[in-house]
Amino acid sequence: MSRLFQLLLTPVLIVIYWQILSSSGLISPYLLPTPLKVWQAAINMFETGVLQKHIIVSLIRVLSGFALSCLLGVILAGFVSSSIWIERLLSAPITLLRMIPPLAMVPLLILWLGIGNETQLTIIILASIFPIFLNTRDGLKRVDATQKELAKSLNLSPIRYVFAIVIPNAIPSFVTGFRLAFGYSWRALVGAELIAASSGLGYLIVDAQEMLRTDEVIVGILTIGILGWMLDSLINILSKKLLAHRFPEVAN
Repeated sequence: MSRLFQLLLTPVLIVIYWQILSSSGLISPYLLPTPLKVWQAAINMFETGVLQKHIIVSLIRVLSGFALSCLLGVILAGFVSSSIWIERLLSAPITLLRMIPPLAMVPLLILWLGIGNETQLTIIILASIFPIFLNTRDGLKRVDATQKELAKSLNLSPIRYVFAIVIPNAIPSFVTGFRLAFGYSWRALVGAELIAASSGLGYLIVDAQEMLRTDEVIVGILTIGILGWMLDSLINILSKKLLAHRFPEVAN
């Protein structure tokens, strides 16, 4: 009960402070609707199905883009780690691309791909592939001299060496990149939907703003935050369970 109280205390205080500001006249109710009005707007959007529709679109986009990022990031990390020459050759272009904010690519991607799922998926991949790539690459290199000597003494083939020693050592680093990348994916998706989308939670916020519905804008923002928090918590739980037996020091 004490832990639940601690979790709910800050949100309750924020709502109370919000109510005081909205009803005191210090801030226009148009700019900051009361919590009750926002709640009523959320109920209405839920009953009409508008909120669920945009939530589903955003979830499909972020999960698809994140899955592709994981696949491409691991493949790129394995390719780069296979040779020092390849790593040096690709280091500059990868670093350059990593330094460009994904949303800066939106105007170009709209020209190339139009306003649609392809643009959203590309933005998600650009935002989340590098944490996975960097952490997996570093993990693949974390094979100490003792393990290398053990592999030689056992006469392990290159394939068995990779699967028995290299990949298990890389799993904790990959999981770290996995956790970071999802947060980047979610934020990049919503940012892209604010600029270049005809559906999704980001589009919902822009559409409500154009219709001067501040209450619906706040509903969209809170939905993004709550969903992101729930998904991040789920990923952390699954990651800890995945590592709990083999890497207890990482899971804790």
